[in-house]
Amino acid sequence: MRYMIIVKASKESEAGVMPEEKLIAAMAAYHEELAKAGVLVDASGLQASSKGFKIKYSGKKRTVVDGPFTESKELIAGYTIIRVKSREEAIEWAKRFPNPHGEGAETEIEVRRFFELEDFAPSEAVERFQKMDLPK
Repeated sequence: MRYMIIVKASKESEAGVMPEEKLIAAMAAYHEELAKAGVLVDASGLQASSKGFKIKYSGKKRTVVDGPFTESKELIAGYTIIRVKSREEAIEWAKRFPNPHGEGAETEIEVRRFFELEDFAPSEAVERFQKMDLPK
């Protein structure tokens, strides 16, 4: 099972303020633990939404909307992807995640499970995805 640990953006991260060295060190230590345990798949921080864009769909039309985006509580500042054997194991790892906005800050992280191809009923479309041999 793969899970994504989602770090929500803050006013500071959206303003481009870089985390303090102490937080970077805590994140490095945590991710080293994940790697040593063999559960780390990927992890990265994301640039502020001012450097991003959205694609808005309206029928067959697609429109590019440049950032920044106003709803910062809905924005993502970074993520970590882990592969574990159970929801309980994902919870244990997530509870150890350093506070992404610094110890003592009021915040939260979100943890979501990925769909795996095995979650879908067999079909020609699923077989096409399986043939792509995408990273798992």
